[in-house]
Amino acid sequence: MRNPLWLGALLVAASFWNCAPAESDDGAVEETREAPLAPAVFTHPGVLVSRQQLDFVRQQVNAGAQPWANAYSQMLSHSLASQSRTPHPRSVVECGPYSNPNLGCTDERQDALAAYANALAWYVSRDTRYANKAISLMDAWSSTITDHTNSNAPLQTAWSGAGWSRAAEIIRHTGAGWSQAGINRFATMLRNVYLPEIINGRPSTNGNWEATMMEAAIGIAVFLEDRTAYDRAVSIFRTRVPAYIYLASDGALPKAPPNSGIDTRQEIINYWQGQSTFVDGLSQETCRDFTHTGYGLASIANFAETTRHQGQDLYPEIQDRLRQAMGFHAKYDLGEAPPSWLCGGTIHRGLGPIFEVGFNALHNRLGFDMPNTQRYVEGRRPSGTNVLFVGWETLTHANNPY
Repeated sequence: MRNPLWLGALLVAASFWNCAPAESDDGAVEETREAPLAPAVFTHPGVLVSRQQLDFVRQQVNAGAQPWANAYSQMLSHSLASQSRTPHPRSVVECGPYSNPNLGCTDERQDALAAYANALAWYVSRDTRYANKAISLMDAWSSTITDHTNSNAPLQTAWSGAGWSRAAEIIRHTGAGWSQAGINRFATMLRNVYLPEIINGRPSTNGNWEATMMEAAIGIAVFLEDRTAYDRAVSIFRTRVPAYIYLASDGALPKAPPNSGIDTRQEIINYWQGQSTFVDGLSQETCRDFTHTGYGLASIANFAETTRHQGQDLYPEIQDRLRQAMGFHAKYDLGEAPPSWLCGGTIHRGLGPIFEVGFNALHNRLGFDMPNTQRYVEGRRPSGTNVLFVGWETLTHANNPY
């Protein structure tokens, strides 16, 4: 088991940056330099989805309104929501590169997403069978797991931790009947097994790792009401996003992740998969493939959504980067041929069901015109799950006003 004493070393300074805000290329102010503090009082449920959002979803589904009714039916028909599912916990989950070896990796990720699907179904239907299924999955793992090992341990921990924290927030705070002993054991699992693996990030890895690690960390921090972990996650997030998505206002080269050891022009180009021409919305992983880029963009939006529920809205800080990245990648994933300067003219498409949260925030709430993203999102509804950590975001976030 990882040593939980790591917390004592992670006190965050009162402020991280105190310089004037920078201007993006379109004149919008971004990246304010003073980090918000963790909320004095945490909002629950408040990991990715809020109670107001859940009430809106429940109302729409029960009224048979679209796209929510179809999205709900799609989720219930998925194997992860099956009432015959049995948990497959392991004491030590070992995940190598691309989950090879795969000793509990798929089981853990999918049990976490299954718990989340059942938690959503419980809230919409008030059928206790769904609540009980989510509880049984969470109790099985919290009474068993002690560690994650091998090279993919941080990413595996993040993928699973994101799903667990969403499910646990809903079940704990909506009268679903989870015992206090079960809640306490689950909290101990998150604090001792999950959080130490992800809270310090991995600055030299591809950016989707650290984005998803921070998504999981902020969710766990909210569930645990851990202000130190919350502030640490925000601190890393606020430097990783500018190092993952390029804007022309950054200058000739993208920003490097702090403490990554990536300093020179050639090192930055190598880190950006050999790409040497930089335009608004390009991601550090664009020329790797769109699938991994999608993981990073999804986690960035999900992180901001959680902080918004906690009273610290980070969307204005990242809105230009995120909307440019979403539109840039949507355009090419919809089929536009890449120019020769982009990834040598060869791209690997496949973003996946990852834009509903960001699109709802940026287009519906903040009012940005996002035609490429809108065509991508609306043409793929209802979005399902990538069976890693993203799930059923048409249901939870499509046109959700809250």
